[in-house]
Amino acid sequence: MTSTINRPVFFGASAIIALLVMIGIVFPRDADRIFGAAQAWVLDTFGWFYLLAVGVFVFFALFLAISRYGTLKLGPDDAEPDYSYLSWLAMLFAAGMGIGLMFYAVAEPILHYSVPPEAEAGSYAAARQAMAITYFHWGIHAWSIYAVVGLSLAYFCFRYNLPLTIRSGFYPLIKDRISGPIGHAVDIFAICGTLFGIATSLGLGVLQINAGLNYLLDVPQTALVQVALIAVVTLAATLSVVSGLDVGIRRLSEGNLILAILLMLFVLVVGPTEFLFRAFVQNVGTYLDSILERTFTLYAYEPKSWISDWTLFYWAWWISWSPFVGMFIARISRGRTVREFVVGVLFVPSAFTFFWMTTFGNTAISLDMGVASGAISQAVGNDISVALFQFFQYLPWPTFTSVLGIVLVAVFFVTSSDSGSMVVDTIASGGNEDTPVWQRIYWCSMEGIVAALLLLAGGLTALQTMTLISALPFTIILLLLAYGLLKGMKADMARAEKQAQSQPAVPMRTIGWQERLQSILYQPSRKDVEAFIGRTVEPALTDVRDALKRRNVEAVVERDDSAGSVQLTVHSSTTRNFVYGVQPVAQLALAFSAAEVTRPDARRSHVWSARTVFADGSRGYDVMGFTRDDMLADVLAQFERYQVLTSEPSTQLYATSPDPA
Repeated sequence: MTSTINRPVFFGASAIIALLVMIGIVFPRDADRIFGAAQAWVLDTFGWFYLLAVGVFVFFALFLAISRYGTLKLGPDDAEPDYSYLSWLAMLFAAGMGIGLMFYAVAEPILHYSVPPEAEAGSYAAARQAMAITYFHWGIHAWSIYAVVGLSLAYFCFRYNLPLTIRSGFYPLIKDRISGPIGHAVDIFAICGTLFGIATSLGLGVLQINAGLNYLLDVPQTALVQVALIAVVTLAATLSVVSGLDVGIRRLSEGNLILAILLMLFVLVVGPTEFLFRAFVQNVGTYLDSILERTFTLYAYEPKSWISDWTLFYWAWWISWSPFVGMFIARISRGRTVREFVVGVLFVPSAFTFFWMTTFGNTAISLDMGVASGAISQAVGNDISVALFQFFQYLPWPTFTSVLGIVLVAVFFVTSSDSGSMVVDTIASGGNEDTPVWQRIYWCSMEGIVAALLLLAGGLTALQTMTLISALPFTIILLLLAYGLLKGMKADMARAEKQAQSQPAVPMRTIGWQERLQSILYQPSRKDVEAFIGRTVEPALTDVRDALKRRNVEAVVERDDSAGSVQLTVHSSTTRNFVYGVQPVAQLALAFSAAEVTRPDARRSHVWSARTVFADGSRGYDVMGFTRDDMLADVLAQFERYQVLTSEPSTQLYATSPDPA
């Protein structure tokens, strides 16, 4: 049985996960106390760090969007997006859905309304504050965390040809050492954080499924039932891995999204529709008005456990989930600019989430203030997992909507487990996406086992504690990813500035004005350009290739007769290859009459140029008229710039013309 695992990462992550879970198994009686004490210590000691770090991620993402770096592409400079704009936005929209929205859509607004951190419980002020806090927890702060990971993955994978794994974001900081112990440690922490984050989501999902079955069929809400549900859902996710039902699972996920939207529209129609639209507008305003203050509010002068129970747990949960969601949005964003990416990722899913939370949360608060007379608040306060089903009792067709709710959570459960195992397996395999089935089965089973053992050991507290602990080192990694991303972008911008106005790296020799005028008026044909490429460019590139081979550097020169182009490629095992190519390119010829200018482009005269091509997609320039020495000097100057970025000593070549012998 073949394997693609990166052994230090695979076994290192497995050992750490097993060690943390064993605490609950070895000390079952003391598990509650141990997990509670660990959670309190992490929050008391590092709560400020979580809050500050997430604030940094928000400002960092917005800075990239409005700065000059926003024009950089996630891929070569001439890359086109893999998906249309509407398709891309639709997939970002889908990324915002999951178990969390089903679990907390009613529960969180109701709990903030009934037990607010500041306002009087059950008041109108508490209702307004409840929705503002819910928006804050599910808005751009969460998505800025995902944006940092997604940007780093997409940028260094699509522009630098590095593996789609977290360690690649450290390339500007440690270069080739990303393949060593530091890179292994980064991926190990990413796996641990992701697995415990997914286990927490699975734990929330199974608690809600159990509550729904209790409501419909009087199934007891016990740990054994919940473990049995985890086993069933994990088995379903494993079967999808074994049978290769990726297409079926994807369609099931898309169908689940449609059902979720229909459920939201149902609540919108049968609920206080006009009030919900008005509340949505006001909620957005309140959220924007308080966003800066809440970003840095830690209740330092008036300590409250509320901040630990809610905001800090959420930030740790989002950080744990960031490799999962970040890899998804990176995969679909090739060819987008950084500005498009940040604006789309921060605001499209947030906007949908805000409307979802308004529809369920404000309807629940309105019912609790009216016909329910506080019954929803009381039920949720006793057991948070029953929130959605208690809410449905005050709407038409409660049995049908409750069944639909259970189905939605179950399908989100299966797809999260299946997709999560794929992401973890990719990281554990060093970015390899074509892995054996047994590896994905291993991680899929591991997610279910961890969720089940932690539920048995300490319930929801144990899941939350593992999320908080595993997210702590990964927060430091995220900050370094942001710094590495900025450093990589600065290097690319510096390169672009050096190539401003499409000038060659080495200027042509000085010529007289009459010769210069002649070169301006000269309008070569495609045949002229192809002859120049064959006579001057290809021999120069061949000389460089031969010189590199004598230094044991793998390099090839390839000729494409159909396109009339020639290309030198220097292979790299750690980053994108060095490419210097020249190809014939047509453009409109100079026009010296109004009649010529007004003719359609297809009927106008064209002039051909010999334009350079590079691996990073940066804009080329015309080398028509270069001598062989000019070509050699230009190739070596470009190669030297490439080395400055990649720092590969194995391909060190000095800017001197190679010996053609």
